[in-house]
Amino acid sequence: MIQVLDQKTINQIAAGEVIERPAAVVKELVENAIDAGASAITVEIKEGGISFIRVTDNGTGIHRDEIKTAFLRHATSKIRSLEDLLSVSSLGFRGEALSSIAAVAQVELITKERGEITGVRYEIEGGTEKSWEEIGCPEGTTFLVRNLFYNTPARRKFLKTKTTEGNYIQELVLRYSLAHSEIRFTFMADGKNKLQTSGDGQVKTNIYYNYGNDVTKCLIPIEQEQNGIRLSGFIGKPELSRGNRGFLHYFVNGRYIKSPIITKAIEDAYKEFLMNHRYPFVTLFLTIDSRLIDVNVHPAKMEIRFTNQEEIYYFFYHTIYDTLKNITLIPEVGLEPEKGPKPSMPVLTPKRSAEPFEQVRQTTDYKAVSVPRQEERAFNQLNLLKEELIQEEVPQFRIIGQVFDTYWLLEYESKLLIIDQHAAHEKVLYEKLMNRLKEKKGLTQNLAAPVVISISGREQEVLQKNWEIFCQIGFTLEPFGDREYLVTGIPADFLNIPSRELFLEMLDGMLEERPGDKRNPEMVLEHCATMACKAAVKGNNQLSFAEAKTLFEEMLQMEQPYHCPHGRPTTIAMSKQEFEKKFKRIL
Repeated sequence: MIQVLDQKTINQIAAGEVIERPAAVVKELVENAIDAGASAITVEIKEGGISFIRVTDNGTGIHRDEIKTAFLRHATSKIRSLEDLLSVSSLGFRGEALSSIAAVAQVELITKERGEITGVRYEIEGGTEKSWEEIGCPEGTTFLVRNLFYNTPARRKFLKTKTTEGNYIQELVLRYSLAHSEIRFTFMADGKNKLQTSGDGQVKTNIYYNYGNDVTKCLIPIEQEQNGIRLSGFIGKPELSRGNRGFLHYFVNGRYIKSPIITKAIEDAYKEFLMNHRYPFVTLFLTIDSRLIDVNVHPAKMEIRFTNQEEIYYFFYHTIYDTLKNITLIPEVGLEPEKGPKPSMPVLTPKRSAEPFEQVRQTTDYKAVSVPRQEERAFNQLNLLKEELIQEEVPQFRIIGQVFDTYWLLEYESKLLIIDQHAAHEKVLYEKLMNRLKEKKGLTQNLAAPVVISISGREQEVLQKNWEIFCQIGFTLEPFGDREYLVTGIPADFLNIPSRELFLEMLDGMLEERPGDKRNPEMVLEHCATMACKAAVKGNNQLSFAEAKTLFEEMLQMEQPYHCPHGRPTTIAMSKQEFEKKFKRIL
């Protein structure tokens, strides 16, 4: 039987569309504060915002006769008709926020208009009015939201940990502080001051407050205008790249949004300057005629639609690309790319079950002995261990030489082995790292000059969850303030990677949460492979014969030596028989 739902159920359903977590409450209240002309906004939370949220502003306040109306569904001061949606410029406009919050929480409102003698204190719980009284209070508005989802426990179960929910709120306030540098923002969690801005109107100042000097010094200002569209803000130099999109901040008419068109334009503009799976730092502001965008796309107002999408794409792309091209020095490579062997040439990958070389390798025991490096080279990645054989002899191979500064030719019995030095070294470093994870024994090189690194709240949470993994890999860390950590040691085989980059590489990879794998060392396999790739000796690096021999002997100890962590072959082989066929010695 079809029934008309009661108003309480209708309100809770509507709340589910807008208020899915504490950060959504803060979002709606902060946007209302901004729209009210506030020059100072304070956000305070307890237990990730689940038990307590307070948002205080010094804006215009709410007229006492409109307070109760403000908590009705579809009540808003921002629009009057359907046509207004085409030119809306305020952040909040749907008229669902206060009604939705009040439907699932205990809400207290304290507000006073400018010029009034007294203010009003109003309480509403679960959509039901509880009290109304006149009180003395400062000008502006304060919202207190307690016990979110207290009357919908099923929805409360879907919330994440208190720390995670709190970090979502901190990131939200961070974004608003970037978008509105003219407003003084304060964010406090469980009595601790987590974020404070000056409200001096300087975006770069707020970037410094939020990300520190290391980021700020690598910023490039941009400002471009065409056809009435203006793009301004800051982009990061390529060396500021990270392993996730967490540094992509862009705003349209002061609103933080997500747009596939803009994201693609930014990443395409950086494509020539960054390695794969690296993402830039940008804080960009697009000012555009509001009639050219549709903000009424998503209940959370996070997505917008452009009427001139192609123009927006190319505007972002060319502004960023041209800026990078003018300031970035592209290194010149002297070697021309060479074509590999023709597809018709037979190459034989050694197989462990059939290859005599592999059979000898599997039955050989090795003992590692440390040897000092003979010389300093630009590619000092080869911090390898010299291997000596006990019971039997090392499989005898003869190094013929190196071609194209990358591939080594080895003669073994009736085969020619061709080894990629980068893939081989990458494999050695990767398996060493994975063995340490399994054995929980990190090999650490202490730093002569420890490095201080500032991280975000979310990064801090991920670091704490995976602290043991960092230690097992070989990092030594210690807290050095609220969101700062002192890196005093790094994995011994990765000395050629800058300490800061090495640490952030691992941390970035862990930011993508995988349910069920949060504490499993296997979750970092891909990122260990990336570290090994970055640390391995590169092609075009000339190794001495002694260095190459040490590397190949070490490679033969690996469990799966014939492919690098990314699946590329480290070794291919060509038999004497194949040579004789090619030279027509045999048919």
